[in-house]
Amino acid sequence: MNSIKVISLAHLCKQLKTIWGQRLVPARPCSMVTCTQINKNAALHPLWQSELSVSGGTRQSPINIQWRDSVYDPHLKPLKIHYDPTTCLYIWNNGYSFQVEFDDSADKSVIMGGPLENHYRLKQFHFHWGAINEWGSEHMVDSKVYPAELHLVHWNPVTSTSFEDAVMENNGLVVIGVFLKLGAHHAGLQKLVDALPAVRHKDAIVEFDVFDPSCLMPSCPDYWTYDGSLTTPPLTESVTWIIKKTPIEVDQNQLEEFRMLLFTSAGEEEKRMVDNFRPLQPLMNRTVRSSFRNHHLLNIETRPSELAHQHSP
Repeated sequence: MNSIKVISLAHLCKQLKTIWGQRLVPARPCSMVTCTQINKNAALHPLWQSELSVSGGTRQSPINIQWRDSVYDPHLKPLKIHYDPTTCLYIWNNGYSFQVEFDDSADKSVIMGGPLENHYRLKQFHFHWGAINEWGSEHMVDSKVYPAELHLVHWNPVTSTSFEDAVMENNGLVVIGVFLKLGAHHAGLQKLVDALPAVRHKDAIVEFDVFDPSCLMPSCPDYWTYDGSLTTPPLTESVTWIIKKTPIEVDQNQLEEFRMLLFTSAGEEEKRMVDNFRPLQPLMNRTVRSSFRNHHLLNIETRPSELAHQHSP
């Protein structure tokens, strides 16, 4: 980032009047047992005091990905990512996360391949995280939860004329999910972390230019994919999810900077921005496909036959 400067909210309010900021309604409190116990008698932020529901919804997100039940699909292609760092615009605190917005007026920052039939444009990315490291991600893998989860949100410019239209279209969106785990310092993330104090309060906005979010991708190409929904209002079932198998590492100090953000505006009683994730939703009749073979299960399944062969006369 060449510089960080505070931008007038009034100057950008027209740009920010999208469903991500203007259609917020209360979301569910944390449903994890440990989280529920800790927060049982605590005052929750208004965004998480009521339940979210979609009448008749059959493909809601997030879900618990069961490794054993996922189906290897040999037709899934490698995901191709091309992000133009100059399309990065600004960071803003929207009251439930911090969001990094991109110029999506042309095919400059796009993804293709994977389970997709055409390219999708990057609109924004944001994170979900917990108050402590024992929870925070929205998706789980075999009931394992991570401290945080990155979501990169893309829309289909072939079938829709705008992001807002794509939100309402079947498979109009693609969201790449990346798990964050505690480990080594992440140099690429640090540039973003350094900007967070400027957007500590709700509705704060700062310019954030020349950033390539591909630095936040794990090197392993493996992923799961399934049909799902947005995890924030309006919860439309318009999302093709691509969940990366391998998490990226971040250090404790970087996670703590996330937790220093606030749900509240300047002048209001401060409420820390933590546990900003939606509870798990039922898989129902959906299939989770994987781009990789489950070698661990293959080894388990072949071991008995190998042992029988070794003991045969």
